Amino acid sequence: MNKNELAEKVVDKMMADDAFSQWLGIDVVEVNPGFAKLQMKVRKEMVNGFNVSHGGIAFSLADSALAFASNSYGRIAVAMENNISFMKKVVAGDTLTAETEELSIGRRIGVYNISITNQNADQVALFRGTVFRTQEQHFE
Repeated sequence: MNKNELAEKVVDKMMADDAFSQWLGIDVVEVNPGFAKLQMKVRKEMVNGFNVSHGGIAFSLADSALAFASNSYGRIAVAMENNISFMKKVVAGDTLTAETEELSIGRRIGVYNISITNQNADQVALFRGTVFRTQEQHFE
């Protein structure tokens, strides 16, 4: 199996076992080693009292993109630290796209930026995530 096939197999398995990403309605648009592009539509039950998307929705989309990108090499990676900056409001009906950029990948640590854009290609948030890469493999 080549590296792209492994990345797809890992993400397929992770998505099948990830009830929360499924509840969010995440679609995996593209995955390659160290890269994931995800998309989802913001639903009415995802907005807060100000009638804008709860910040946890964009954070969760980006967190899933981080998980898929950092695990795509076949090694189990877990989040160590994440942060997010919000630039524009998101409302019900918006379609969000999260796209990863692998900044650094080492034996133990990986660092990623995840840009979140809306259907108009406006950047609505920027997420930075750091993962710990364990020695465990997703598949034998």
